[in-house]
Amino acid sequence: MMRTIYLIRHAMPDIPIGERWCVGGRTDLPLGTLGRLQAALLPYVPALQTLNAVFCSTLIRARETALPLCADPRAVPGLEEQDMGAWDGLSFVEIQRRFPALYLAREKDPGLLPEGAEADDAVRARMHGALLACLRESEGDIAVVSHKSAIASITGQRSSLGYTSLSVLRCDGDTLRVEAVGLKPDAVLSDAACVSLLKAAGADEARIAHCRAVAELADELCAALNGRGLRLNAQAVHGAALLHDLARGEPDHAALGALWLRELGYPELSGIVRQHHDLDEAELSEAAVVFLADKAVRGDRRAPIDERFEASLKKCRTPEALAAHARRRQAAKDIQNRINRLCETEII
Repeated sequence: MMRTIYLIRHAMPDIPIGERWCVGGRTDLPLGTLGRLQAALLPYVPALQTLNAVFCSTLIRARETALPLCADPRAVPGLEEQDMGAWDGLSFVEIQRRFPALYLAREKDPGLLPEGAEADDAVRARMHGALLACLRESEGDIAVVSHKSAIASITGQRSSLGYTSLSVLRCDGDTLRVEAVGLKPDAVLSDAACVSLLKAAGADEARIAHCRAVAELADELCAALNGRGLRLNAQAVHGAALLHDLARGEPDHAALGALWLRELGYPELSGIVRQHHDLDEAELSEAAVVFLADKAVRGDRRAPIDERFEASLKKCRTPEALAAHARRRQAAKDIQNRINRLCETEII
């Protein structure tokens, strides 16, 4: 019987966003916040919703990636990342500084390895054996969470193996055939998926309730405006409203939440979330709808804009903060007035 293995590269470990690190087989890092968000979306990928079993390597970043798919993923030795010897656990900036000659040489010949590194053939052999072990211990279609070099040893490709990318193997007995490599994990961004993202970012029930209330109001505003001839993307408004406080509690949470959403593959939502605290322009856009909805919800209940801003005024401790507060308050009132004039009634 033909079976399918979904080979999943683990989510992003706890390293700075935008930096490159050599996180090999001897470096056992957990996931960072962005990695937890990536992993939280895996259950909403259609191809991964009919699995019979989930396996992972013995490294913690693989197990943490597998957990949203299965409460008790089975760790199988042999699925680990390639041990990169003297480079393992170093940033590429540090590698380039300490090993300049080999760093340059590997750009032309990736087969060159640092001192103490595991040979490519050894990685391929143990990975192949581990995949067969996963098949023997299960039935039907399975997911295996592993690592970039380990997956590349089977697929023959590595450039497309982004975090949580899917590679598809068809299996007939002990024969493994590569069908696809490095597919983007297109999760269905349902309300349940958005709540999973909020929880992965550390949101408590109060924050989730606030986000739901903002989304409900944003939906109503969007429907009213579209009923008057605007062509706002209602789906983007809803998703961005649900996720606008994804990074709440972090410095500059609007920018950080936007960065996370961009990295997750949702650029339109990212642009809206970035503006939910401060608008770029006062036009009636998706961002303006989410901005206003947020300013008209206090906790999980709707409240007059002036009440919302009076409550937050005490947080402003500098002249700059007071000026920004006044600017946001006026922007919210202006958008409110524009919407009410366009709809010829007090929508909000």
